Amino acid sequence: MTTYTLLTDLSLATLDQHMVQIEEGSFEMGSNEYDDEKPIHTVNLNAFALCRYPVTQQLWREVMGADPEELYFTGADRAVEDVSWDDCQMFIQTLNARTGLRYRLPTEAEWEYAARGGKYGQGFEYSGSDDLDEVGWYSENSYSETQPTGFRAPNALGIYDLSGNVWEWCQDRYGYYQADPSNPTYGASRVLRGCSWYNDPLIYTRVSGRNGWPPSFQRNVLGFRLAQSI
Repeated sequence: MTTYTLLTDLSLATLDQHMVQIEEGSFEMGSNEYDDEKPIHTVNLNAFALCRYPVTQQLWREVMGADPEELYFTGADRAVEDVSWDDCQMFIQTLNARTGLRYRLPTEAEWEYAARGGKYGQGFEYSGSDDLDEVGWYSENSYSETQPTGFRAPNALGIYDLSGNVWEWCQDRYGYYQADPSNPTYGASRVLRGCSWYNDPLIYTRVSGRNGWPPSFQRNVLGFRLAQSI
């Protein structure tokens, strides 16, 4: 196993540099492994941008002026955690007011397309590899805590930590795929993707793995990543 060491300099000054532009395209979303991942279906996406890293504690502090109330693990280059979907919306509103730009959470389809490597995807089980230790932090290698972002290998798009470390909130409501499967409209919970440092890797660290929690839910496994329409 190769160990990658990268200093994550994600801040207000560098955020724009870390937004990875992802070309428009189509892909087969989901899998036939678990009920909430069925059916496999074709999704067409416009071009968008996704941050190279999950939002770090450094960036959160710069934007919000303080740590989240229940921050459990500390480190400037660790992913911010213990944030709800509602907290993410407040952060994004504040960030957009400060920058004059339009950041947002990714849709679930955008998240999965990026995790698969976009048009450069090679069909890996995890984001960037079939070897989870190469690309992600999970229950068996995380030492029971979050790890600094960017210390595992990126995927084909140069994006880090899409498998493990922290669950990442998406904009969509969580439910079984339906008539417009890329954006379920029913259900009170919001989609989470990517799995975390705490979880067993068998299900959720896969690129099609899904979960959902109420938008007010907070826990030290929950973080997020920024997206933009382009």
